[in-house]
Amino acid sequence: MPKHSQHRRRGKHALDADDVEWLETTAVPDTFDGPSEGDRWSTWDQSTPTEKGPRPHPDWLVTELAAVDTEHGVLKTGKEADVHLISRGVPARTGCACWPPSATASSEHRLFHRDSGYLEGRRTHDNRMNRAMANRTAFGRQAIAGQWAVAEFSALCRLWELGVPVPYPVQIVGTEILQEFIGTPDGYAAPRLAQVSDGLDSLWEQLVAAMVTLAREGLAHGDLSPYNLLVHDGRLVIIDLPQIVDVIAHPAGPSFLDRDARNVATWFAAKGHPTAAPDTLATLLRHEARLTD
Repeated sequence: MPKHSQHRRRGKHALDADDVEWLETTAVPDTFDGPSEGDRWSTWDQSTPTEKGPRPHPDWLVTELAAVDTEHGVLKTGKEADVHLISRGVPARTGCACWPPSATASSEHRLFHRDSGYLEGRRTHDNRMNRAMANRTAFGRQAIAGQWAVAEFSALCRLWELGVPVPYPVQIVGTEILQEFIGTPDGYAAPRLAQVSDGLDSLWEQLVAAMVTLAREGLAHGDLSPYNLLVHDGRLVIIDLPQIVDVIAHPAGPSFLDRDARNVATWFAAKGHPTAAPDTLATLLRHEARLTD
């Protein structure tokens, strides 16, 4: 049974002078050495070891260089990224296919919708880059896009190794992240928590446990809500992590922790869950993050 993935496709970007000069002086081959099947060769070999997911790799992950990626359509479009579903497999080998999650976005689409607040504490040592990011120049937007991609991939790797329920991070190539698709074998994505009404007691317990683990690591999701929590076969899965916040280093870190607690606890309380209290959850998370005595 094939596994699944998501693919955020890299978008087009403007050419600079060096690009134009290269195109004018470089011969273009008459034929394209692409795969006979699928849309592209697997990008697995384009990532360094540190740009690949934690070991041991899942059994479903295809790492052969002869593998090809095939796109199966758009799962989601948004301000942060377009998400595409792809499968990866070796054409000559029957039964060898997975849906390697792939998240890629062009820099102009990979800007988080409230990015200025999250970029606090992510400044670089390069003042020119910091100015470009602050002014949202073309170079600055590209740098921010790269920061979002690296932050999300690093967070996925770290949380996966901690046992937090997140999609397995396959690899990162530039601003493209490949991660496990959470859904059915025939390509239907798992529903968001906001669409679920059954099994809420177990889902609340899973969510609190995951948030406590994050807090103990000094982290907050930063934008947690019933819309970036998936439910698959009774299991809660946290998605959309580019804006993950270090609650110790970020000057407004505790407020992000409180907001995450308020967003999810309020939803569960509205559904009638008896122990879902925003203030109680926020106090617990602050204690676990060692922000209070």
